[in-house]
Amino acid sequence: MKLKYKLALFRWSQKLKMFNYWLSAHFVFGILRLLQLLPARAAMNFLDSAARRVGPWLGRHRVAMNNLRKAYPEKDEAELQTIAREMWGNMARLTGEYIFLDAIFDYDPHSDETGLVEVKGREIFERIRDEKDRPHIFFTGHTGNFELLPICAATFDLNVTALFRPPNNPYVAKKILSARRTNMGHLVPSKAGAAWSLATVLNADGNVGMLVDQKFRRGVPSTFFGRPCRTNPLLAKLARQYECDVYPARCVRLPGGRFRLELEEKMELPRDEKGGVDIAATAQALNDKVEAWVREYPGQWMWFHKRWNS
Repeated sequence: MKLKYKLALFRWSQKLKMFNYWLSAHFVFGILRLLQLLPARAAMNFLDSAARRVGPWLGRHRVAMNNLRKAYPEKDEAELQTIAREMWGNMARLTGEYIFLDAIFDYDPHSDETGLVEVKGREIFERIRDEKDRPHIFFTGHTGNFELLPICAATFDLNVTALFRPPNNPYVAKKILSARRTNMGHLVPSKAGAAWSLATVLNADGNVGMLVDQKFRRGVPSTFFGRPCRTNPLLAKLARQYECDVYPARCVRLPGGRFRLELEEKMELPRDEKGGVDIAATAQALNDKVEAWVREYPGQWMWFHKRWNS
C-alpha cells in the first residue's frame, strides 16, 4: 500500500512539474509574441532593461553572485553586482534574438558594407571551406550571442554539425530547437549517442561545433579561474581520434546592438609522450581560452550555471 501511495504521489508531482514548465514557457512565449510587434532594436533594449531589474530577484542570481565571488575575489560587491546585471541583460537579449535572427544577422561576405554583424577571421573561414579532405572542430563558450556562429559559418558554405544541450523546460526546448534547425543547420542533442553522431561527421571529413564551458560530472579534473572543476573530454578525444584541427570562435556584443564574430587560428593541442593529443591538458587549454574570453567581457558570460565543483 505504501509503495502504491508513493507511486501515485510521484506521478502527481511529475504532472505538476510539467504544468509549471508549460505555464512558464507560455508566459515567455506570450512576451516574445508581443515583442515581435516592436522594431528589433526597441524590443532588445526593452528586454535588456527589464532583465537587469528582474534578474537580481531570481534564485539563479545567488548562484551567479557566488560564482563571481569565486572568480573575482579581488572585486567588491558593487562591481560583481554590475557584472551580474549585465549578464541578465545579455541573456534576455539572447532569448529575444531568436525571434529577430533574420533582422539581426545581416553579414554578407560578398559585400563591403558594414551592418550589425562584423566578422574577424574571414580568411580563416575561407581557408577551412577549401579544405575538403580533412575534418575540423570549432569550439566556443556561452558568450555574447554564441548562436550566431553556426549561421556565420553557413555564409561561407561551411556546414557545421553543432552539439547542444537542450533547456530543462521541454516546451522551451522544443521552441528553441525549431528556431535552431531553421537557422543553424544540423544539431545533435547532448545525450547518449551524441559522441557517435559527431564521430560519424568527422569520419566523413565534416565539421562539428561544441560549447565547452559547462560542468560535466564525469569530466576530467581541471581548473577554471584557478578553481577545481571537471571538463567534458569529448572534444579532446575526438581531436585525438581524428587528428583534426581545432579552432576557437566567439561572439562579442558591441555597442548599438552590434556583434563581432571572431574565428581564431587553430590551437596547437598539447601532446603526450607518444605524440597523441593529451586529453587532460587539452581540456585545460580549452578552459584557459574560455577564461581569457570571459575576463575580457565578464558581463557577456553565463554566470548562473554551476561550473565549479561543490
